[in-house]
Amino acid sequence: MRSWSGTVLPALPALLVLLAAYTAPCRGHSLRGSVSWGSSVSSVSSSSADPQDADLSDLSAEAAPALLEAGWWRSSGPASSAEPRSPQGKPGVGGDESPRSSRLFSYRDPPPPPHQDTARTARYISHYSDWGHLATISTQDKIRGLPFGNIFSVSDGPLGNSTGVVYFYVTPMDNTVADLSSNPLASLTFSEAEGDFCRQMVYEAEDPRCARLTLTGKMVAVPPEELAFAKEAMFSRHPVMAKWPVGHKWFFMRLDLIQVWLQDWVGGVSLVPLEDYFKASPF
Repeated sequence: MRSWSGTVLPALPALLVLLAAYTAPCRGHSLRGSVSWGSSVSSVSSSSADPQDADLSDLSAEAAPALLEAGWWRSSGPASSAEPRSPQGKPGVGGDESPRSSRLFSYRDPPPPPHQDTARTARYISHYSDWGHLATISTQDKIRGLPFGNIFSVSDGPLGNSTGVVYFYVTPMDNTVADLSSNPLASLTFSEAEGDFCRQMVYEAEDPRCARLTLTGKMVAVPPEELAFAKEAMFSRHPVMAKWPVGHKWFFMRLDLIQVWLQDWVGGVSLVPLEDYFKASPF
């Protein structure tokens, strides 16, 4: 082969081979233990020398729906029953997991417990959740006797001091509190979708791997000997509450548990024994 000048370039074939290897479509590679990019995004990742350094920020709005419809994320393999739900680069999370991948995302510390550790998972969710959905039996005229849901800020203790007992700071002016004065039984639901874990793992809120916890029990006013701790638990996590208007007659309540219901993986739900729930540590 000759150049334009007529000089033979013996190194050109090798250069072409190198160029072809560099520009060839990149095969799918694992971002996390349970999620990987398919070849449909290869044109994005191939522009980087290291696939894990691929910049996806320039993905056009027109291309994104097509990638979603094409199933651009997929399971990297059948889930093991002993697989931790944590996406951190730790043994057992994924065979090709590298320590570098942890820099792609930031997660709450500590990461979620292994899914098979149901009691610890339940305690983890109840401790690290800042709010939940409380369902009561309504006393409102138009929906009397029907379920009614409301959002509440909650705390089971200051961060790092979990009790498993969920506290509330409420006012008699709230419809839910009126419901509780008639029927104190209620269910409090948390979702792991509240934090970053499910979004960064590309789990829908309804995906069973995105854990859901429902605590059912009786709502009671916090007794005087427990008020100091309830106040610390709530105000340390929600400091603005301490400045809410006193004219609303705010007071503390807690949920005395009857049942702990958890779904944190495929294949059904778990009813966590109360003894196991209170013995477990979320840390």
